[in-house]
Amino acid sequence: MTVGGNLILIGMPGVGKTTIGVLLAERLGFAFLDTDIAIQTREGRRLQEIIDSDGRAAFGRIEERAILTLAVDAHVIATGGSVVYSVKAMQHLKAAGTICHLDADPKCLDSRIDNLESRGISMAPGQDLTALYAERRPLYLQYAEVSIDCTDLDPAEVVRHLLHRLEKRFPHRI
Repeated sequence: MTVGGNLILIGMPGVGKTTIGVLLAERLGFAFLDTDIAIQTREGRRLQEIIDSDGRAAFGRIEERAILTLAVDAHVIATGGSVVYSVKAMQHLKAAGTICHLDADPKCLDSRIDNLESRGISMAPGQDLTALYAERRPLYLQYAEVSIDCTDLDPAEVVRHLLHRLEKRFPHRI
């Protein structure tokens, strides 16, 4: 894998990693990879089925294994929101490219997610989105090289902000 050759999106479920990722890939001339879809394809089950039948810890191991097997270049990679729980996975992603955190406040995320119980979000029983956000946000910020608040931005605006912040890393693409 070429160091620095990818753009990796991290953030909460509902923040727009897939939507933004597709737009960025198109703009940069990169391929697009959604790790949640890759996991579902590899496992032959939806994320929620894995979490419900195998548990959160097993899902975390499956997610980590999927990330550690990535060997791509010139990709925009949209990760699952729980990837930040694995130090090994995040070290692998950091070596693979530039990590960008897409952020949005919990109220915004809640308004975007209408299928919280079936979406395949790794969360503790009884945990709500606000508590999950409080738990994960410090991890996102720890790993992010770039962070963009997407709360009041549409996808095209997020892409513009990201591209502006990434000009020096991908000068031949932007």
